[in-house]
Amino acid sequence: MFEDLRFDIAEGEFLTIVGPSGCGKSTLLKIIAGLVAPSSGSVRLRGAPVSAPPREMIYVFQQYEKSIFPWLSVRDNVAFGLRDARERTERTRRFIERVHLEGYESYYPSQLSGGMQQRVALARALACQPAVLLMDEPFSAVDALTRASLQQLVLELWQELRLTVLFVTHDVDEAVFVSSRVLALAGRPARVDIDRPIELPYPRDPVRSHEDPRFIARRSELYLSITGAR
Repeated sequence: MFEDLRFDIAEGEFLTIVGPSGCGKSTLLKIIAGLVAPSSGSVRLRGAPVSAPPREMIYVFQQYEKSIFPWLSVRDNVAFGLRDARERTERTRRFIERVHLEGYESYYPSQLSGGMQQRVALARALACQPAVLLMDEPFSAVDALTRASLQQLVLELWQELRLTVLFVTHDVDEAVFVSSRVLALAGRPARVDIDRPIELPYPRDPVRSHEDPRFIARRSELYLSITGAR
């Protein structure tokens, strides 16, 4: 599926992987997460090999309705991964507030919109205080306005918590908007076709950033790579 695929991620980076459907983006993320064993090569986190899901990494899945527990309230979903009773209540409260779900603590997933359910999944991931957040097309199933608000929220949390984020999306505009760096995969087997920094200042604005000539130029380059139109 991959051909001589190698890259590094700097601590604190927001790296996005884009590529055509079926090129292996999600599989690559699962390999990095230790959920799937590579047939060759290795993944290293701070120099140590990854052979199983490390505690420092948290994976946020695309299908948020399947990743949170329908029989648990918002509060209990967010608290699920926390074992220290002394910190459980405070950390759960903090991250529910941070994703703007205060007042919904006792609600169940079926009572929430799709965007709110994804906020629950995000709060649960962040409450475990990961060093690396892996996100597999997390906003693909929500409407455009909800998607824009979730993009802004993730960028705020990334900067506030000093996370390293590895983000997978099929949306080139989203990739350029959120990332500090983008990798484009191409070919079968897939290889890194483009590896570029995104030189737009933070914080990013959903209107002005998209109108910036640097945004337009990078979006065009990535689109041509993914479609093979170069």
